[in-house]
Amino acid sequence: MAVMEHSYYASFGYHVTNFFAVSSRSGTPEDLKYLVDKAHSLGLRVLMDVVHSHASNNVTDGLNGYDVGQSPQESYFHMGDRGYHKLWDSRLFNYANWEVLRFLLSNLRYWMDEFMFDGFRFDGVTSMLYHHHGINMGFTGDYKEYFSLDTDVDAVVYMMLANHLMYKLLPEATVVAEDVSGMPVLCRPVDEGGVGFDYRLAMAIPDRWIDYLKNKDDSEWSMGEIAHTLTNRRYTEKCIAYAESHDQSIVGAKTIAFLLMDKEMYTGMSDLQPASPTIDRGIALQKMIHFITMALGGDGYLNFMGNEFGHPEWIDFPREGNNWSYDKCRRQWSLVDTDHLRYKYMNAFDQAMNALDERFAFLSSSKQIVSDMNEEKKVIVFERGDLVFVFNFHPNKTYEGYKVGCDLPGKYRVALDSDALVFGGHGRVGHDVDHFTSPEGVPEVPETNYNNRPNSFKVLSPPRTCVAYYRLDEEAERLEGRAGTTGNTCPEIMDAYATAEEARWMIWQRMFLARSEGSLRGSHSIRRRPNEARCP
Repeated sequence: MAVMEHSYYASFGYHVTNFFAVSSRSGTPEDLKYLVDKAHSLGLRVLMDVVHSHASNNVTDGLNGYDVGQSPQESYFHMGDRGYHKLWDSRLFNYANWEVLRFLLSNLRYWMDEFMFDGFRFDGVTSMLYHHHGINMGFTGDYKEYFSLDTDVDAVVYMMLANHLMYKLLPEATVVAEDVSGMPVLCRPVDEGGVGFDYRLAMAIPDRWIDYLKNKDDSEWSMGEIAHTLTNRRYTEKCIAYAESHDQSIVGAKTIAFLLMDKEMYTGMSDLQPASPTIDRGIALQKMIHFITMALGGDGYLNFMGNEFGHPEWIDFPREGNNWSYDKCRRQWSLVDTDHLRYKYMNAFDQAMNALDERFAFLSSSKQIVSDMNEEKKVIVFERGDLVFVFNFHPNKTYEGYKVGCDLPGKYRVALDSDALVFGGHGRVGHDVDHFTSPEGVPEVPETNYNNRPNSFKVLSPPRTCVAYYRLDEEAERLEGRAGTTGNTCPEIMDAYATAEEARWMIWQRMFLARSEGSLRGSHSIRRRPNEARCP
């Protein structure tokens, strides 16, 4: 983010003055190339936040003003009110102009060819799609809101051209649209008549969480409303889910962790003393909110830096509003690296969430079934891939023998447990317990089954916990037996776990990390795409 040159630091890079220049605040162009190369050597893909929705209003050091004296047809920007975004104080491109198309398309190719970015996140797509730019508009899903005279066809055609060009240059490119309107076929291929993006950002999700944390008591949280917000997307159009956005991370707004724990994050995060009720609730809900967002909210998961370990402060660049202070213009990375602070628990759980997807690939699965939204008990149960997830949002009720519906019969075990001691929990869920399923209802008649699921098993569900269960078969048991004989496990890590199941899970994680570390030995001096990386 904020790679393109911008004159005003506090704009966070969104008021671009030079589209072909690397922001000098973070180093030289060669430094950026080194960063991308280093990421590629680690097997990572690098996406750039590209701002083609508007341009800085500056005349002295921006693109604005170069078209003075030209006819409206030749101008880079629309004339009059149509060429000015009243909320952003910026100029709006005339996408019908051939030179604008050449300028913007060549800009994409420049960043891909010169710096080897693997794709882009397009900023402000909603503003581009409509003549009203989404200002004071509430989208209900009615197709008349999307396909009408309000639609900026020229901007839509530009985005189709941009996506077509990128896939010609780099077929494995990843392109994400920041769109809050839910425009149909935005994320379908151009040859199908779509706009061509791979993913859209599920922007309603962070708004929902912030609304709940600011305005609702725990007892008022609606399980149905949460599940609806997380699953409200069109089939076959992929979304990137995220629990908190840059709106909560910058300019004085509060992150989820800060809303939950506030000033106690400065006084109550020491692991050398018992956790206060505020800290205990805050860490528990931070883990639950992030996990259910990842598991149910989309086809990919986005996290802003520091949110994974509950950074207590926002990012605020020097600006007039804070008297040009640099005080908040940083992340305190030492917090998560300090062993006696509880930030490590949230960070460990974030790592475990990602490791869970590496092992079970639930994010890429099209199987997503919400079987239970119990408003009274504050429980949500759903299946994603072959995993079964149980979320208990109740502040104080433990459910013994809670009946959970599932698809496949067999034996289930804990795959990930937010209440594990290593994640700052209370260790109330037994990980060495086998959960055997029972058949439900009449075969092939869903309405006779339990919550429309043909099988079920019973679990212990403590308050403010989330547990993912995986089905064990003979092949999995054989592989677990092989993993249990490995000698690459650190004893101190094993000692941190209370049960044998947690130990087996950590063995697998260590094996995964060991394989990942093998790729780190690749030379960063070779310009490679991630899929071209080779382990020595």
